[in-house]
Amino acid sequence: MPSPSATWTAFAGQRLIASGSPAEVVTAARRALDAGTTEALLLFDDATGRTVDFHLRGSLEDVLARLRPTPDPAADATEPRGPGRPKLGVVAREVTLLPRHWEWLSQQPGGASVALRKLVEAARANSGDADRVRQAQAATDRFMTTMAGNAPGYEEAARALYASDRTRFNKWTRAWPDDIRDCARRLAAPVFAKEAP
Repeated sequence: MPSPSATWTAFAGQRLIASGSPAEVVTAARRALDAGTTEALLLFDDATGRTVDFHLRGSLEDVLARLRPTPDPAADATEPRGPGRPKLGVVAREVTLLPRHWEWLSQQPGGASVALRKLVEAARANSGDADRVRQAQAATDRFMTTMAGNAPGYEEAARALYASDRTRFNKWTRAWPDDIRDCARRLAAPVFAKEAP
């Protein structure tokens, strides 16, 4: 299953060929292959900056079909559900805490699971901006490493990115190929969003 991110970006060599929904991007990539491009095609998940390992072989219909989620046979069960909790997508994982933490959690209304979910939601609400900046920095850095890791000024641009210094970032990315520079700046935009105009 491909990444659930809302936007992807595709490059043929150093040239941007598409940015948009996954369907738009894989369509453009498939058409570039059909047109005989010999340049390496790279698809990026804009939310993470990671390359997307996506098979472009077959017809355009075959390629687009790979984007559709695979149906869950358990979800299509025609038998009515029995008693118990509804399927909420809850994932059980191990949590390691000190005894005093477990004691406090056990005294909370709804028990440990409810208390932990509330704590996580409160932390997410309080650190939303910082989390968005961190995610944008990581995504931009991954993209830059892949597409501009050998470009002049790459290391300085990465330092400026993590220092949230737009002026230095723009200075060190200025000489990069236009499409790579513009994409890196677009991905980095949330990092600089709080700067004064």
